[in-house]
Amino acid sequence: MTTTLRPPAVPLVAIDPYFSVWSMADRLTDDFTRHWTGKRNAMTGLIRIDGIPWRFAGRTEPNPEQYYTEPEAMRQTGVQVTPLSTIYRFEAGGVALEAVFTSPLLPGSLELLSRPASYVSFRVHSIDGKPHAVQIYFDVTGEWCVNTSDQKVILETEQSDGLTVLKASHAKQQVLNASGDDHRIDWGTLMLAVQQKSDTQTWIGSAQIRKAFVRSGELKPADWEPQLATSEAHEVRAAQPVLGTLWDCGEIHGEEEKSHLIVLAYDDIYAIEYFGEKLEAYWKKTGQSALEMVAAAYREYAEIMIQCEAFDQRLQADAIAAGGEKYGDILSMSYRQAIASHKLVLDSEGQPLFMSKECFSNGCIATVDVSYPSIPMFLLYQPELVRGMMRPILKYAASDAWPFEFAPHDVGQYPLANGQVYGENAREAQMPVEECGNMLVMAAAVSLADGHLEFAAEHRQLLSRWADYLLEFGLDPENQLCTDDFAGHLARNANLSAKAIMGVASYSILCGLLGESAEADRYLQAAKDMAVQWAQLAANEGEGSPHTRLSFGSEDTWSLKYNLIWDLIFDTQIFDKAIIQREIKWYLEQQNRYGVPLDNRKSYTKGDWLVWAASLAEEQKDFEAMIAPLWDFMNETSDRVPFSDWYDTISGRQIGFQHRSVVGGMFIKLLKDKGLVQAGQS
Repeated sequence: MTTTLRPPAVPLVAIDPYFSVWSMADRLTDDFTRHWTGKRNAMTGLIRIDGIPWRFAGRTEPNPEQYYTEPEAMRQTGVQVTPLSTIYRFEAGGVALEAVFTSPLLPGSLELLSRPASYVSFRVHSIDGKPHAVQIYFDVTGEWCVNTSDQKVILETEQSDGLTVLKASHAKQQVLNASGDDHRIDWGTLMLAVQQKSDTQTWIGSAQIRKAFVRSGELKPADWEPQLATSEAHEVRAAQPVLGTLWDCGEIHGEEEKSHLIVLAYDDIYAIEYFGEKLEAYWKKTGQSALEMVAAAYREYAEIMIQCEAFDQRLQADAIAAGGEKYGDILSMSYRQAIASHKLVLDSEGQPLFMSKECFSNGCIATVDVSYPSIPMFLLYQPELVRGMMRPILKYAASDAWPFEFAPHDVGQYPLANGQVYGENAREAQMPVEECGNMLVMAAAVSLADGHLEFAAEHRQLLSRWADYLLEFGLDPENQLCTDDFAGHLARNANLSAKAIMGVASYSILCGLLGESAEADRYLQAAKDMAVQWAQLAANEGEGSPHTRLSFGSEDTWSLKYNLIWDLIFDTQIFDKAIIQREIKWYLEQQNRYGVPLDNRKSYTKGDWLVWAASLAEEQKDFEAMIAPLWDFMNETSDRVPFSDWYDTISGRQIGFQHRSVVGGMFIKLLKDKGLVQAGQS
């Protein structure tokens, strides 16, 4: 499917929170590429066609304050974003160029999903029937391996397995030296790898080499020697170091197509500090070296691309069937971001940990109320990753370090997972009902998704404690935060109460799965009794169409009751379906240009919750009507950032948040339609 969507930002390299580079412009030539935080992580692509230079990616001049006449940009004829690839198409001088950026995050293989190697491939052919001489230059900068551009890098070249591997590393290797939100990695090694062939040259040195290529089509002309010494450290801002490669395609004729492959990779040495222990990325579990990893990425390219294309086609077809063409676009834009907001590692017992970063929120790691909205995608494609989200929280909650009777919010700030940092552990800053409900729903959903019950059985004691907490405190919550903490504390939160009820119902499901029918019946009945009371407390008796309140006791208020979706997904039939369908009618009446607000207090919404609320609809047309404004927001917003989930429904402006894992929640309609986690009535 060739989408007409203009993405707010286009994923190019999307592996993890540190190795994630995007184009934040309409055309790939309009700006340098950037890390998801907005800091420049530049790549430049140049092409010479019959001796005439053109640009297809980024710019040639690294310092915009210096005047330089840039080569003319190729005409970008299209950009297509699929779940795993981004395809740019260009034309100039009688030649068509296709540049494909693929991060092969295939969920069926945790090794491949964890592998920090992303593909850049080029295909060129003549479009005017005439022969053309073509050369392509491509580079990435030292910005990719430092936090700030005043830091210095070391450059080197290695030959291995028929590959030339260009490497850049921060001169001071202090692994896992810092945590933060607006923060980039400054340890480990960036790599650009190409096959050793007679038509391919490589370069480590100053970005001034781009100008040499523009002028002569060579990397080392006699009168231009800007190569930087490999034995010295070079400041990124001053020296503008790059890892570059030139592919001389020769002459292309008629229908002939020529192609070339580059692998961009990153070895972070250690990925996560987990309660004092430094953990390596999952892909290192067999002892594979970084160079061996890059060689494997090259060797397996053809087979991997076949799998990627099949996965893309299947996902897009499923998405369109579930929610229409615009829903297909939304899921394509969500898939890589949802994964690249995590890091996959193994704990000391060999169990996967899938650690999220709460991007541009506060940088927390393994945040429960960030994991909860993200799980629909992972339940569909790899349930073990949901357990990987939960394990850090369960380990921490079971330790003496956690002082409360309810579930934690997080286990640290990325990439340091040494204990909760949110609210400085003050009781009034916690989310007791929110996080207990989230953990219980996640536990039930993942157990239903693949039928593996050992995990739930192992953590039964904590889950039971949290279910009982919700029984006592969940129906009519005290003044506290929920996941929408930007809205502040709220007492008697009706949507939070619905989550508590579904948390109790989730524990009933777990009891049933574990063969404890009496306990299952007891908790299910408790959830049903709570739902009856909820309906009475939440009913709005004011003017207008029937709907439920924002909070109990607050007349003529309303909010998106997105937590009710689990009653439909689990098929637990706890809430009156008539109430749910009246909610859909109300939401459609409240819709603004870019969607339904989160509640009556502000005009902003959350994209993930908007799709969850839309998925409550029985009619496909109502679902499509509710999510179409989200597509419009993505297509029209002036904020060019990776898929923000918090924006204003009137102006279409980003309020906050970007590159967050919660976009995995966009898959909830597909999860509902697939019926993978139905429990039915016990």
